[in-house]
Amino acid sequence: MRRVSLQGSKFTGLDHQPDSTVADVIIVNAAPVSRSYYAGEYDPNARRLPTCWSKDTQRPAPEVPDSQKQSLRCMDCSNNIRGSGSGGGRACRFGQRLAIVEERALKTVYQLQVPASSIFGKAVSKSSMPLQAYAKFLSGHGTPSAAVVTRISFDVGSPVPKLFFYPQRPLEEQELILVRSMVDSDDTLAAIAFDVTPHTREGSPFTATEGFTIAN
Repeated sequence: MRRVSLQGSKFTGLDHQPDSTVADVIIVNAAPVSRSYYAGEYDPNARRLPTCWSKDTQRPAPEVPDSQKQSLRCMDCSNNIRGSGSGGGRACRFGQRLAIVEERALKTVYQLQVPASSIFGKAVSKSSMPLQAYAKFLSGHGTPSAAVVTRISFDVGSPVPKLFFYPQRPLEEQELILVRSMVDSDDTLAAIAFDVTPHTREGSPFTATEGFTIAN
């Protein structure tokens, strides 16, 4: 699986936009928001399983050993309290996987893991929207994410990688036909599958984002 890294506030791993601070992509499909908790100091580069995790942000996943479950319900968990993690955030972190393709190379699927800081919150402007706000914006215009080129950029004022989303242009007819054929492809489904297995970076989760309409 091709993965995109956000280390150093640059997109690393994209073939045609290497080490860029801006990426023009198509969001082919999106997973539900999930969450993961790592005991001890969190290290995004650490090759280890999270201590506890949830596929639906409601309860620990069935695969979590009973001895590692932090609570029976996520809403009751002490790691869900603001301030329980570093920087005043939650120790149990939200995230969402996207399957994306580059505007210039529509046949290669990448996995982009979007952190909580890039999912929730209010739009700063029409060109600076977190993922949930962007999904609602597209939905309000009757536009599925897989029908437009999305520009993803970094919030230069954030001390940690934080992404903004906004639409660049609608896809041309032939582009749209190709992207639609990839929505349920093996590579796309693998990119959005929930997998907590540690992996090396190759250059490099709430219910599905409200308003995120995937083209069929």
